[in-house]
Amino acid sequence: AGMPAPLPARPGWRRALPWTVAAVLSVVVGIAVWTLKPTPQQASLPVTRTVVNLPADEAISPATVLPLALSPDGSLMVYSAQKGNDPVRLYLRPMNSLEDQLLSGTDGASNPFFSPDGQWVGFFAGTELKKVPITGGAVLTIARTGSAGMGASWGVDDRIIFHTRSLPRLMQVSADGGTPEPLPSPDGGSPDFFVHSWPEILPDGQAVLFTTTPATSRDATIVVQRLDTGESKVLLQGGTFPHYISTGHLVYNRAGTLMAVPFDPDRLEISGSPVPVLEGIRSPGIALGGAQLAISRTGTLAYIAGSAAELASRMVWVDRQGVAEPLPASPRQYEYPRVSPEGQRVAAGITEGELHVWVYDILRTTLTRQTFEGGINTSPTWSPDGKRLALISTREGPLNIFWQMADGSGGLERLSTTDHQTGPTSFSPDGQLLAFAKNNPETGRDIWVLNLADREEAPFLQTRYEETAPTFFPDGDWMAYVSGESGRAEIYVQPYPGPGGKWQISSDGGQEPVWNPQGGELFYRSGNRMLAVAVNTKSGFTAGTPQMLFEGSYLPTAFSYPFYDVSPDGQRFLMLEPVESQSGGATQINVVLNWFEELKQRVPTQ
Repeated sequence: AGMPAPLPARPGWRRALPWTVAAVLSVVVGIAVWTLKPTPQQASLPVTRTVVNLPADEAISPATVLPLALSPDGSLMVYSAQKGNDPVRLYLRPMNSLEDQLLSGTDGASNPFFSPDGQWVGFFAGTELKKVPITGGAVLTIARTGSAGMGASWGVDDRIIFHTRSLPRLMQVSADGGTPEPLPSPDGGSPDFFVHSWPEILPDGQAVLFTTTPATSRDATIVVQRLDTGESKVLLQGGTFPHYISTGHLVYNRAGTLMAVPFDPDRLEISGSPVPVLEGIRSPGIALGGAQLAISRTGTLAYIAGSAAELASRMVWVDRQGVAEPLPASPRQYEYPRVSPEGQRVAAGITEGELHVWVYDILRTTLTRQTFEGGINTSPTWSPDGKRLALISTREGPLNIFWQMADGSGGLERLSTTDHQTGPTSFSPDGQLLAFAKNNPETGRDIWVLNLADREEAPFLQTRYEETAPTFFPDGDWMAYVSGESGRAEIYVQPYPGPGGKWQISSDGGQEPVWNPQGGELFYRSGNRMLAVAVNTKSGFTAGTPQMLFEGSYLPTAFSYPFYDVSPDGQRFLMLEPVESQSGGATQINVVLNWFEELKQRVPTQ
C-alpha cells in the first residue's frame, strides 16, 4: 500500500506554541532562581582557583629550574620533588586524585615535559635526556646531553628540541633516541654571542618559539623560527619562556609576571600590546628567565608562587665530604664568586637592578662595591698578587675586559677592544697573561690570550667548535677548558703555549673547570656533582679517573664558566646556595582551572 503521506507542515508559530507555553510556565515556577541567569551566548566555563598541597614529607627543590609539567589534556600533572632525604624524583598527580604516584627510575630528574599524546614524560637527569611512560614502566635514555637541561619540547613529528646549560644553541634529537644535532641558528652571523633557551614547538610542528639572550646580558628576546626553512623573526623584546595558547595568545615571563599578547600561529605575528595577566610566579634568576609554571592545551594553569627575593643565594664553604658552612654575608643575587689568593676576600657579581662587582672581606664581614659605571660589570678574576681584579664590563659599549685595583682606587682601565663579546678570564701564574673566551661570528667562542705587557691578543684555540672557560694550571704550562666538539660539553687539557696533544678529562659531560691552587688536581662539575681528577705534570701529562667528592643543589652556571671557587689550600669549595633551600623548598602548587576564559577576557584577540 506504500508509505503514508507526510503530514503538512504547520506554520512556525504553531509549532513553537507548546514550547512557548512551557517556557512561560517554567519562568513562573522558577523565577526566584532564574533571575539574572546569562544567555547561552554569554555562558562560559567557571574559572576555578585551587591549591595542590604536596605530602608532608615532600618539597620541590629550589635548584630545579622547571619542576612542573601538565599533560596536553590537562588531566595529569608531573612535578619533580624531594621526599625526605631521598633524591629528587618525578611524581605523577592525576588532577582527579588526592594522591601522587612515584615514577620509578627518575632519580635526579628535572625539567619534565609531556609527549603530544600525553603517554610519555620526558625529563633531564644528570647529563642525560630520558623518558618514562605515565604508566610507570621502564625509563629509557634518549640522548646524552653533557649537562643539565634548560627546557625541552616534544613535537608531533617525535622531534625533541632542547637546551642545556653548557651549549648555547638549541639541540634536536628523535624521541626514539640518537645523537643530538644543533638546530640551525638564526643569528649565526651576529657579532654577539647568544644563548638560545626555553623552546616550545608549535602544535602543528612547523615552527618553534624560544628565548635568545646575549651572553652575560639581561636583554632577552622572544624569537620564532620555522623548522622547514630556518626562517626566523623577532616577536618581542624583554621577555622569556614563551608559550603558545590555543586562544590565539602568546604568553611569556617577565621577571615573575606572566604577560600575554595576541599571536597568529599561521602568520607567526603578534598584534597589540602585551598585558600582564598573572604576577608572583617563582622565576629562578640563573634560569635565564625560566618560570615555574605549566599550561595545558585545555586551559589549566599550574604554577609555584614566588617573589624576586627568592632569586637570592648565600655563599657557603663546602668541604670535600659535602659538609656546608654558610658565610655570614647576607643573601643576594650573587654570581661568579672568586676567592682571593690569600683566601680572605671574595669578589663576585651582584645584581641589584644593575650588575656590579663587589668584594666581601671574610674577616671583617664587610661587603664593598667596586664598580659604578656601565649596566653590566661581572666575572671578576683576581691577579696572582691579589692587587687587581680583571672583569668584563659594558662601561664603554659592548662587553670588553677591564681591570682595576682591588681596593677600588684608580677606576677601570680597558684591556681589550672588540665588538665581539668576551667571556671571563684567567691570569697566568706570573700575572703577565690573561686567558679569555671571545665570540667569533665564523667559529663561535674561541680561546684567546692577552699579553698585559704590550696589550697584544693572540688566539690559543680557534676551531669550529665552542671552546670556553680557559684556566691556567698553577705552573702556567697547561690550560684546561670546556669544548663542545663531541656534541656535548667536556673538560680538556692542552699544553700552553703548545704545541702538543690534548687530554679529555671528564668522562660523562663536564663544565666549570677549576685547578686546585696547590696543583696536582683538577675540579669540575657534572650536573649537581663536584668531581676531582688527579693529574701529574712532572713528565708530560697524565690524568686519573674522575672521582665524585659531593653532590648538592648549588647554583650552576649557564655558560660553562665556574660558578664556584676553591680555597687556597684546595680543601674547601665556595658555592652559591639558593636561600629557599634553607626552608625546604615549595610545598604547594597553585592551579587555575579554565584559565583560558579569564585570559580571553583580559586580552581580547579581536
